[in-house]
Order: sequence, then structure tokens, then C-alpha cells
Amino acid sequence: MIRLITRLATSRPRAFFLGLCVLVPVLAVVGGGVEERLSVGGFVDPAAESTEVAETLEDDFGTGSYGFVLLLEPKDEWVYSELNRPEGERLSSAIEADPGVVEVASFYNVPEPAPPAMSPLRDLGGQRALIAVKLGGTEDEQQATAQRLHEAHVNNNEIFDIRATGSVEISRVAAEEAESDLQRAELLAAPFTLFGLLLVFRGLRAAVLPLLVAVVAVLLSFVALTVVVQFTEISIFARTLVTALGLGLAVDYSLLLVARFREERGRGRSVDIAVQRTMQTAGRTIVFSAATVGSSLLGLLVFPVVYLRSFAVGGLAVVVSTALATLIVVPPMLVRFGAKLGDSSSGRESRWGRQAGRVMRHPVAWAFGVGALLIGLGLPFTNFVPGRVDDRALPSDSEARIAAETIRNEMSWRDVNPIHIVVPELDPADPNAVFALTKELLELDGPVRVDSTLGYVRLDNTAPPNNLSAHFLPMEGSGAPGTWVNVVSRFDPEDPRADELVESLRTLDTSAGPLTVGGNNAAVIDTVDGVIARVPHALGVIAAVTLVLLFFMTGSVVIPLKALALNLLSLTATFGALVWIFQEGNFAEMLGVTATGRLDVFTPILMFCVAFGLSMDYEVFLLARIKEEYDLTGNNERAVRNGIGHTGGIVTAAALLLAIVFAAIATSGVAIVKMFGFGLALAVLMDAFVVRATLTPALMKLAGRWNWWAPKPMRRFHLRWGVWENDPILLDTSRAGGG
Repeated sequence: MIRLITRLATSRPRAFFLGLCVLVPVLAVVGGGVEERLSVGGFVDPAAESTEVAETLEDDFGTGSYGFVLLLEPKDEWVYSELNRPEGERLSSAIEADPGVVEVASFYNVPEPAPPAMSPLRDLGGQRALIAVKLGGTEDEQQATAQRLHEAHVNNNEIFDIRATGSVEISRVAAEEAESDLQRAELLAAPFTLFGLLLVFRGLRAAVLPLLVAVVAVLLSFVALTVVVQFTEISIFARTLVTALGLGLAVDYSLLLVARFREERGRGRSVDIAVQRTMQTAGRTIVFSAATVGSSLLGLLVFPVVYLRSFAVGGLAVVVSTALATLIVVPPMLVRFGAKLGDSSSGRESRWGRQAGRVMRHPVAWAFGVGALLIGLGLPFTNFVPGRVDDRALPSDSEARIAAETIRNEMSWRDVNPIHIVVPELDPADPNAVFALTKELLELDGPVRVDSTLGYVRLDNTAPPNNLSAHFLPMEGSGAPGTWVNVVSRFDPEDPRADELVESLRTLDTSAGPLTVGGNNAAVIDTVDGVIARVPHALGVIAAVTLVLLFFMTGSVVIPLKALALNLLSLTATFGALVWIFQEGNFAEMLGVTATGRLDVFTPILMFCVAFGLSMDYEVFLLARIKEEYDLTGNNERAVRNGIGHTGGIVTAAALLLAIVFAAIATSGVAIVKMFGFGLALAVLMDAFVVRATLTPALMKLAGRWNWWAPKPMRRFHLRWGVWENDPILLDTSRAGGG
């Protein structure tokens, strides 16, 4: 394929340009509307117990969780005054009439229990009231309903100041804020990236190349997503990875080709021969790089949540698209403008070659010193506590966060975040059996109230059934057996003891028979457990594919294992820094984030796969050139020094440009997006400037010729099917008159 593209590029460059002029508008039309088809949900495990409970409540009982909550603060008098009550009743009825709403529990439509202090729907002073709303449908449908309710009722009332919050609203606002922040980040990064490209590529023509490649690659990826989304759900957040990774890899691959082309020109080769030699070497490296980056993202497919799998689909699409776009777009541009791009004719060794020489003179000291530093940076990662985001991931001035903090601090956040328990063998018509279960639940450490067909039952008081109690009975025609109950805990949802209570309920042996437990806390537990359980599978997939690809490229079993170990060491150091800052709170105020004692479980996994892929991208750049030098000379130390000398500048320049993009993403006000950008910027810089410049040459020096060892059967296999530079592809010299 590479040989065919090269021949076409050198023989018909004008046809390439005409084709490109037609292709870009077509891709823009076909893939331009993909964002409207992407999902804003996909954060739960569809096979989890909590998901099963949620589906049962909606399908059989016509109810669910309180995903949308309105906090009402009267502009005059108290919440129960004659002025405010009619408006509260009207507002509750208007919300209940929305087709996406399945239940409304409002201070104004639920009879207040006696004594009034029991009411979970207002504060003790009567200055605030709640309207808790249960939403029906899929995650996307719930978010659409939340947006509709927000637009209709928030900042649109003469009697109340109204703020919206709740799990669905928080998720919706986070997605909206993240999308806005990412668009701003793209605008922020653009001038800095262009300036960096001009410096790195040393000219406007060369600097435009990666931008052109990125445009084609991103549009190709959007077309691929447009096709895939017809068959499966894809998260809208995958678009972020497509844009960032498309630009980053376009810079990497374009820089690699241009640098090699200039080097070949510096050796006196004609433009056509230089392009052919560039594609034979650097073009082949791009294929291996794309394969290794893609393999790291492939690991995301093993996870049970759509959100992570979407990044795998989007990532694979953009990796393949960028490699293809680079190999198609850059060669004809080099043929057309190559004579004006200059050459690398200087005989002086690069600073990275000299750095490799310094390291290899004292490899033990460098290996132990840098290795100890990375291990020390990674130690905080041993304290990693996985969780899911809550309102504190939003900016401090976010309406949804302010409302949640008000309810948490001055009302009762736990009342609108109860635990749902489905009891299929319990007869709701038997009050004695329902009361017996209620009593067993209240004997546990944590529950303060149980809501059921009996009404509210507390440790010290009860309230009779109200107009919402019918939801504890199966809907007519559903044919569902049993009933369900709500358990309100004395622990706030973010308290670790709330999670312990969920686990206690799941192991409880009751007189009513088996229980299934759901609700927001249970959903978080199930999501975290489901994701963590698949991590070994993801690591196995990534490691296996990476080792095979690197063996095909190097013919060694030692070098792939070394590359894998260095990547893991580098990323562990990065994750240690993230735990120290975002989980434990060091410098959190300076970065504008609120430490919660946990990290979002999705973000480190997503960061690992993306950062591992980018690290392998740089590793392939180095190893390909080192292997090329070793095949031609047979001298390990010289090959390492020359290989790093030729590619070290490319790797560090590419890392700096990519870090600009990720640093712009880190300016987001949403904590998980900020952590994603900050962590990836740190990871690529640490990998390029620390690992590749020190540990790689140190360990390759210590291993010596053992770097290239493989068992005899594997060696014979590689001799037949692997990559060798000392038997180069025959160059087409017919048009160049030699060279």
C-alpha cells in the first residue's frame, strides 16, 4: 500500500490535489451533523443490579429515582404562606404534566406529615421548599426532559427564585459546560499551536501540512462515527478525543515525514527519491505507530459502559483516519513543494544524540536515579479511591452546584437520594409482612426512614399513606409480583458509610425473601465495581497486541517488554500526581477544583489508554530509527545514539505541541475535563523529556546485544515476516534519473 501511494504521489501529484479538493467538502457534508446523533448518556452498566432495579421500577411500577430537583426560595414570606402556596401547587402540576415526568414529590402536593419537622421537602425555617421529580425513559430522554423543565421553570417565576439540581441535571450541566469549555479550548489552543508549528516546521508551507492532515482525519472520523452511530450508542464526549487526538497525531506523523524528507534531501537525493525513501522508512513507522496507538484504545472496548467504549470507537476511527490522511496528503505535498522545504544537511550531532551519549556513559546512575524519581511520584497512586462525579465537579458558581450545596448543608440531600429496594416475593397487600420488612431494615445501622405502602415509617414516628404511596403497587396490567420500598439513610450520599449501607442491604437475609438494591449510590457502586473488574482484561488486551506489534517491528522480545515497563512506570507517576492533587487536594484551590476524596473512575482509565497510546507512538518513533540504524551497522550503542539523535527532536517537539492542546483543555471549569487535560499534558511531557531521553538509552545500553534477542523459532519467524532495513525496498529511480 505504501509503495502504491508513493508511486501515485510522485507520478500524479496534481490528481491528488484535485481529489483532495473534492473529498474535503464531501466529508464535511456527510460527517458534519454527527454531533446531533451522539448520546449524552452512557455512564451506567446495563447489566448491573442497580440498572435492573431502575428498569423494574419504571416498567412495573411507573416510577424511578429523583433525577431532577428544584429548590424554591420565596421572594416574599414563607414557603407555606397564602401567597406562595397556590404558585407552588401550580408549578408542581405543570411539571407533572410534562410527558417525560413519571412522578413529582413536592412540598405543595404531598401532605405534610405530623409533626411538621418530619417533612423532607422543606427546611425547618420554612424559607426553602423542594420539588423532587422522577424522570422516565433512557438517559438521553431524561436529560432532554431535564433541559425542557429547566428552560420552562428556572429563572422564569415571579414568586420564587428557582434553582435546578439532581443527578440527571448535574450530568446534563456537566456535559453542556464541558462542550462549551472544549470549544473555547480549541480557540485558545489554535494560535499557540500554529505558532509552535511555525517554529517546529521552520516555514509556513510545512506548518500547514499537519493542519491539512488534521482536517481530513477529523472529517473522516466524523463520517465513520456517523456510520457506527446507526448501529450502537456513541457518547458525545468521544468527539473531544477525535478532535484532540486527530490534531496531535497529525502533528506527530507530519513532523516525522517532513523531518525524514529533509534528512534524505540533505544526503543529496532528488525530491522524488527522497519522498520514496521517506515513505519506505517513516511511512512504515506511521503504520506501526497507528497500530500500537489503536491497540491501546482497543482495551476500552472491554468495559461495560457506553461512555468508555465510545472513546474506543472514536479513538480507533481517528487513529486510522490520521494515518491514512497523512500517507495520502503529505507525499504529494512533498513532491510539489519539497524543493522549497529545505534540508537537514548539518553534520553536527543533535542535542538529543549528545544527551543519549551522556546517559550511556553512566547508565546505572541514570536508570536508578530517574526510576526512583518516577516511583516516588507514583506512590500517591496507592491511595487511589475510585468513585463517580457529583455536583462538586462543576464550577463553584454553577447553579446546579449551588442548589445541591444548599440542600446538602441546610436541608436534607439524602431525602431526594434514597435507596430503592425491590422485593419480588413480598405481598404489598399484607401490611404485617411489609411492616416486618420495614422493622428489619430500620434495625440496620443507617436507615432512618422507610417509605412503602404503609406510608412513612421512622424509628420514632410514622405517617400514613399519601398520594404517592400508590407507586409502591405494581401498575395495572404489568403482571409484576411483589413491591418495592424506599430507604432513607442518615448518611449523605457522598459519605462512604452510605455505600457500606448499600452493601449491607444486599447481603441482608430478610423474612420477605431476596432483595435487589438500586438508587444513585447503588448505581455508583455497580459502575465502579464493573469497570474495575474489567481493568485486568483491558491491560491484557493492550499488552498482548503491543508486544506482538513491537516484535514484528524489532524482532526482539526484550525491547517490547522494556517499552511496556517504561510506559507503565511513566503513567503510574502521572496518576500519582493526579491523586495527590485532585483526590487529596494539594494545589486544588490554585487549579480551581474541589477535592472530594475520590477520583472519577472513568477518567484514569481513559487517560491510561490515551496516554499509553501516545507513549507508544513516541516509542515506535525511536525504536523504528534505532532498529534501522542497528540493521545497517550492527552496533547497539551507535544505533541508540543515532536513533535518538534523529528522532529525539521530533518526539519532544510533537509532545510540546500536543501538550498545548491538552493544557487548553485543562482550562475547563468541569473537574473531570480539567483532570483529563492536565493529566495528559503531564503524561506526554514526562514521557518525551524524562523517559525517552534518559531511561530508554540507559536500559538499552545496559542490555547491549541482548536488546535484540528472541528465541530461535521467533527469530526465524521474524526473518520471514518482520521488518528489516538491511534489505530495503527497491526504489523507483526511473523518473529521477538515478539518485
